[in-house]
Amino acid sequence: MNAPLAHFIVIYLQRDRQQWHRLPEIYAEQVVFVDPVCRIEGLAALTRYFSALYRRFEHCRVEIVSQQQQGDEAWLGWVMTFVHPRLVGGKPIRVEGATRLQFDPWGKVRLQRDYFDLGAMLYEQVPLLGRFVRTLRARLGA
Repeated sequence: MNAPLAHFIVIYLQRDRQQWHRLPEIYAEQVVFVDPVCRIEGLAALTRYFSALYRRFEHCRVEIVSQQQQGDEAWLGWVMTFVHPRLVGGKPIRVEGATRLQFDPWGKVRLQRDYFDLGAMLYEQVPLLGRFVRTLRARLGA
């Protein structure tokens, strides 16, 4: 693993309410961030997004379970466990996902694309909607 990826992982795993000032160490100023919920352009917007997202969690932990890198592109497999007071009675929710990273020539992330099942993360955790989504998945064999 090269130094920019190793540094990204260390800072990324330390993300919390007190660490937002460290994001410029790993993200380019013109970073593009994409996940199943949104597309964000620019470091300032990404910092605001992460800050707002983490304010909603009582707890959030990400574990990197796999990593691959070739040239300026890397893939991370991860498991996120979080607690949101309004979902499943405040019980921990576990979601598996993957992240594609592209680094700029200075070793900062210029593109981050997160892949995860939004249904498992959110929709299945809402009482009535969750029952509907789980029933639909079972019928479709997913």
